[in-house]
Amino acid sequence: MTVSLRVVLDQLSDVVDADVAEASVQLTRALIAVAPKDCDVAAIVPAGSEGAARELGGLAAVAKAPLARTRLAAAWQLGIAPGVGGGLIHAPSLMAPLVRHDRVHQNDQTVVTLWEMCAWEVADELPRNVVAWYRAMLKRAEKHADAIVVPAHAMAQRLGEVSPKIAARVRVIPGAAPAGFAVPSDAVGRRRDLMIPDEVIVIAGGRCDDSALAAGLSAVASLGEEYAVVVLDIGEGREPRVQDLAAAAGLRAEVVHSRGVLSVPDRAAVLDAAVALVAPSTLTAFPWRVVEALALGVPVVAVGSVVHEEILLDGGSIADAADLGDALAQVLSSDENRKRFAVRSADRGKAFAWWDHAERVWALHAEL
Repeated sequence: MTVSLRVVLDQLSDVVDADVAEASVQLTRALIAVAPKDCDVAAIVPAGSEGAARELGGLAAVAKAPLARTRLAAAWQLGIAPGVGGGLIHAPSLMAPLVRHDRVHQNDQTVVTLWEMCAWEVADELPRNVVAWYRAMLKRAEKHADAIVVPAHAMAQRLGEVSPKIAARVRVIPGAAPAGFAVPSDAVGRRRDLMIPDEVIVIAGGRCDDSALAAGLSAVASLGEEYAVVVLDIGEGREPRVQDLAAAAGLRAEVVHSRGVLSVPDRAAVLDAAVALVAPSTLTAFPWRVVEALALGVPVVAVGSVVHEEILLDGGSIADAADLGDALAQVLSSDENRKRFAVRSADRGKAFAWWDHAERVWALHAEL
């Protein structure tokens, strides 16, 4: 008898979070690659995403939900999940049919994943409907999830504070950079198209409030504009604010390059030009750009936080926000230092892989 693990792939066609969408695809491919004997992987997708799911290849089956993603998210938020069925369900996000099921007699399981705590930590900076959805889905997970996966022990602790009822069901499994994440052969051309110089400092700008972003820009400015700066993952309409913060830090507009969501090869091309990546956010969220920098051996300078300390260990430099410029200057003070931090970064990057995440997901469902 073959056991199917059914993965919820809700963002194949309608992407609302590019990092989670990419993680979902990466995890699914890894689950297929490392599936145990007599096990396979199927998909649950919103209406209209069946073709995109079949393009992944290797899926044993594709089950189409009766609604498109937006309406499906609203229905699942209310606990309405018709036409989905049971079995072993794994969601790479909180988007899952979290309803009553029988794990003991029917072997039905539902496991969800939480990558960040922004809906609780910076609720005022997010759309109200997004915050409401996250909080409602966590409430449903408290009642119906057999386990909830988080990418760091620091996040498990924070989640336990927000939701004590679910603490015993939390499992820590880190994320990773996309499989095969590497500098593309046309990296120079991609940077030319993006109008990015060949030697820059990259700031991981996603999930950064103004104070965090200001700390990162000030750290770069403290070097005296020796390098241009690229701020990645800037949300729509936020570029003027980045320029204001850069000007306040003493950076000329022409050396600051703000970019929104980039494709995987474009991100790798930008990181290829990076002498360092600065991670100024202190939010409890998985630091995707940090892990990608580690995968390419880019020196990382991060603001001290429980997440950064856990993910980086000795793979980068960690400092208080006020000391970020000094830490960055030390990393870049000599070719020897740059090479030393690059080696430490690359060594730490080997700790994160989707095949490892997938093997632990299979083990989790077997345990349940």
